[in-house]
Amino acid sequence: MGEYDDWIGRSFTRSEPISDRLLAQYRATLAGTLGPGAVPPGFHWCLGPDVVEPSDLGRDCHPKTGIFLPALPLPRRMWAGGALEFHRAFAPGEHVTRTSTIDDVTFKQGRSGALGFVTQRHEYSVDGGPCLSERQDIVYREDPKPGSMRMPAASEEWPGAQSWSITPDSTLLFRYSALTFNGHRIHYDYPYATEVEGYVGLVVHGPLQAIWMMNLASEVFGHLPARFSYRGLSPLICGIPVRIEARASEGSLALRVRCETDQVTTMEATAIAP
Repeated sequence: MGEYDDWIGRSFTRSEPISDRLLAQYRATLAGTLGPGAVPPGFHWCLGPDVVEPSDLGRDCHPKTGIFLPALPLPRRMWAGGALEFHRAFAPGEHVTRTSTIDDVTFKQGRSGALGFVTQRHEYSVDGGPCLSERQDIVYREDPKPGSMRMPAASEEWPGAQSWSITPDSTLLFRYSALTFNGHRIHYDYPYATEVEGYVGLVVHGPLQAIWMMNLASEVFGHLPARFSYRGLSPLICGIPVRIEARASEGSLALRVRCETDQVTTMEATAIAP
């Protein structure tokens, strides 16, 4: 790790109220894929985003590395996965404080080349009382090499799974990016997404897919899960119809986002009941 040692333990705190406007926009954007609750699961990702001036944006229009996250020598950023522990539900009008801390920086060699991982911890509280603890896994990758994109295998059927169906379109991606103040160009800039980062189209946000699964879990349980963990497996491209599926086992749910066209699972998750 060496030069990144001094990033470990760095933290910052932000706070923001759960406003009626932001909550209404979240509900309108995610209509049809929300579970129960006055503040639906996943809303916390709308609060306290990274805010910088245009001069501090990188090639991909995320804030430049070296400001909030270490400047790893790899250009492509992805939200790889994470885990959440729910202490209690948020309520409309509450003023939420989030403390974010860099937990770890590691490097690995993958099939597609060098990978850099940054782990952040986020603690959400209201009036000093804990509401949500989160681990966020961010991965940085090399630019794609010709022929390096591999086709993932189809996943097995889940007979009897509870499910929602959705076809994410560019309007959904734009509105979710606006809700979370996310400037990442792979979600709205088709030439950049395809010609620079090597995708076959606009990319559906990782946290948006996690929100679908988190809300389906809450729908099945009737309330928030105690814990929810998820990881990305393959990029989901805008315009491809998907099923968000939940399969029950004792005290938990296995969840996934599965493409209707080629049966590839793009993200999977586990939700634990209280």
